[in-house]
Amino acid sequence: MDVTTHYSIGELSRRTGLPVRTIRFYSDSGVVAPTTRSAAGYRLYDHDALLRLELLRTLRELGIDLGTIQRVLGRELSVAEVAAAHADAVDVQIRVLQLRRSVLRVVASRGSSPEETKLMHSLTQLSDEERRRLIDDFMDGTFGTVDADPAAVAMVRAATPDLPDDPSSEQVSAWVELAELVGDEDFRARMRRTAVRQAAGLMLDIESEVGEELMEFTRQKVVEAMESGIDPLSDRGAPVIDGLVSRFAEVFARTPDTEFREWMAQQFEEVHDSRVDRYWRLVWIVNGWQVVPNLIPVYPWLIQALRNDRAA
Repeated sequence: MDVTTHYSIGELSRRTGLPVRTIRFYSDSGVVAPTTRSAAGYRLYDHDALLRLELLRTLRELGIDLGTIQRVLGRELSVAEVAAAHADAVDVQIRVLQLRRSVLRVVASRGSSPEETKLMHSLTQLSDEERRRLIDDFMDGTFGTVDADPAAVAMVRAATPDLPDDPSSEQVSAWVELAELVGDEDFRARMRRTAVRQAAGLMLDIESEVGEELMEFTRQKVVEAMESGIDPLSDRGAPVIDGLVSRFAEVFARTPDTEFREWMAQQFEEVHDSRVDRYWRLVWIVNGWQVVPNLIPVYPWLIQALRNDRAA
């Protein structure tokens, strides 16, 4: 191409795909000034102006504002610098849109009320720092006393919930429930009591008396039932709990009747707190962690099954 070739606005429009009025606007704004004028006074542009317009169009299509483009064309900024900054901005926009999409899916699936939708949106719109502050406040309020058990604090902090940038609908729903839970004073007191026992690895009396082998067998059977979707109050759950009760009754030389079942339920209930169990389940979901069988709370299922009205 002969670098002395000049183009009219109409020719630039055909070559760049930009409307004539847009090129005229860029010209009037000084973004791409005319190189010269024809004898009749019409604006003419050289090959460099054509290249500048093509770059301008590309950058505009990428969403970069005109002021920044002027700085690029004026060589105040490099295209690489602008691209890097803009990519970061787009990343933020994508994360916001992904989170918004997840919230909408939860609202659609749950049939949420306007109030619940507003709460869900507010909680998920918190910045990473604000979400951390929410959990830190929970930690301070739960274990902030001078006599707080260090092992319990370390255990809970090691499993801090962290909502990912592109959460699933399940993670959004879990985060909203978790955010409400940690603000409840009654729950904090429950967590404080339960975490100390869990962190210390304290065993229940019934666990110590029946031994590790039977307790591991019990956990295995209950986990298998839970993973199979067996309701503890269903007929399918009956053989599981009947077999376990018989084994425990043998150890204690007791009759596996309703009274013994209730006694067993009371023993396991000492360490079980449904709201604390729910907290840990929500943390796993929010963090996207694989469920570890040894950490699945089995006592809620066990207690329900033991107190099933169908029990012997």
